[in-house]
Amino acid sequence: MPVPPSRHLLRARDLADGRYAEPLTVADLAAAARLSPAHFSREFRKAFGESPHQYLLTRRLERAAALLRSTDWSVARVCVSVGLTSIGSFTVSFRRMFGMPPTAYRAAHPPAADVARVPACVVRAWGRPQVRTFREDARTPAAVDWGTPGRRAGTTITSSTAREGERT
Repeated sequence: MPVPPSRHLLRARDLADGRYAEPLTVADLAAAARLSPAHFSREFRKAFGESPHQYLLTRRLERAAALLRSTDWSVARVCVSVGLTSIGSFTVSFRRMFGMPPTAYRAAHPPAADVARVPACVVRAWGRPQVRTFREDARTPAAVDWGTPGRRAGTTITSSTAREGERT
């Protein structure tokens, strides 16, 4: 049973989304979709409403905007990190899409730390790794046995390291 062409186009779009920082061409995307470049361009435009080149440029510029908002990297470094090679072309394309040059965009979107005051202790706690590899984290949490009715009042705490019935 043949796969519908739109499935092949999704494969190419996923390639553009995942590897936007690499020097991808329409021919590379067409190869991922297993179509000729000309046929791929026509089908891609029909399916997604924009050419493959425009789609890839849009993804790159969206990522560049996110980097400008969240980092203090230079415009040149942002340009290169999203897969573009010409700073002039990047600036012109960025201005067309966002209505302002990259430096003005950064100034209009200050970092969240400048706007919202978050206590340093919260920032440190949030930045701690969530996956721990310490041995004590591997143990099961202690279980509390509150006793059975008719038995002497008291508690027995057991864990994976304590033996059954032993008070700890």
